[in-house]
Order: sequence, then C-alpha cells, then structure tokens
Amino acid sequence: MTTTPITSPARTAPTAPTATPTAAPTALPAAAAGGPPVRFDTKIAVLLREDLEPWQRLNVTAFLVSGLGTDVPEVVGEPYADADGTPYLPMFRQPVLVFEASKETLTAAHGRALSRALPRSVFTSDLFATGNDRDNRAAVRAVPKDLLDLVGLAVYGPRNAVDKVVKGARMHP
Repeated sequence: MTTTPITSPARTAPTAPTATPTAAPTALPAAAAGGPPVRFDTKIAVLLREDLEPWQRLNVTAFLVSGLGTDVPEVVGEPYADADGTPYLPMFRQPVLVFEASKETLTAAHGRALSRALPRSVFTSDLFATGNDRDNRAAVRAVPKDLLDLVGLAVYGPRNAVDKVVKGARMHP
C-alpha cells in the first residue's frame, strides 16, 4: 500500500494537575446529563473476515486501529484524567464500528477504500505467522495489493464514504 504519510504534531505525556481536587465533579458531560448526542461527520470502521477465531478478531482489531491513531491525528481526543488527577492516555474521540464479512466482501471493501484514497490499515493472514513489526511489514510488502489475503481492514473518513466501503458487511455480533 502506498500512501503519503500524514505527519502528526508531537504528543507529550499528560501531566497531573498541580492542585488536588477536594470534591468529585458535580457536572457531567452534556451527553451523560441528557444533552443532545454527538454526531460525527466521520466514521472509523474495522472490517473483519468472518472465519476468524475470537482471539484473532480481537488481535486484528487492536492492530488495525493502532494504525489509524498514529497516522490520522484528528481521530484521537484529549488525554483523560480521573477525579484524583491521575493522567491517562488519549483515546479515539469517536466510536469504532466493527463489521464482519466474507473474504470476497473484504476484498471488495479494500478496493473501494483504495479508490477513495481513505486512510486505511490492513492485516493479512500472513501476519499470524510473524512475531514482530519488521516481519509484518515485509510480509505485506511481498504481496501485490490485489493478491493480499486480507483478514482485516480499518478505514477512516467521511461517514458516507466509509459506509460505501463497508457495503455488504454486517455489524459484528
């Protein structure tokens, strides 16, 4: 896969506030307090091949979304902190929708993601036999895009474009 890398600004580790809160916060975010739901004009979707074992589904999903978080900085929100000021890493700012489909549907989705030039990450069956990042990249690099034995695809972009990419897939149970 050839893409132009998107550079992201350097991230710094979150720091704890200097003052220790004396009481739990009294206000909840608008959504938790019954405010209007937040609608995103973008979508993060993971498409998994339906014949994967449960452990493979989890592993593939984790690997796939890690690629989006590093190359598309706008998908990552602000760092978290609890009421005691303990810092936590930032996470995606929006839900990740997980789908499953046949090998054929996954291959078609890959082609649609490429044709729309959407940010994407792939996981091939060959990656189950490797044990490190260097060998993973070499395994993908060794196969032309139309011959990749895809078991997973993550894609990010405008909601309607992502919907077209995952057409024919169903929500993961």
